[in-house]
Amino acid sequence: MSYSHKKTRKERGLGKYDAPLKFQYEQGYGDFKRGRVNCPYHTDTMQNREWTRGFNTAYYEQLEKVKEYEARGRG
Repeated sequence: MSYSHKKTRKERGLGKYDAPLKFQYEQGYGDFKRGRVNCPYHTDTMQNREWTRGFNTAYYEQLEKVKEYEARGRG
């Protein structure tokens, strides 16, 4: 049985800003729920785009809930 070496970030061609993007997405999603509207990441970065994607997902989910609630109230 051979020991498999786990490649370092440098060996995989990743920099210090290449974090697991799931984290930024979930942070953006949670920030919308908490009312935080400012992205903590620099513009033009993948982290910023993923945070924004999570934030927008939460926004549109909430928008659908509001529309559904309003439609039931008018009937």
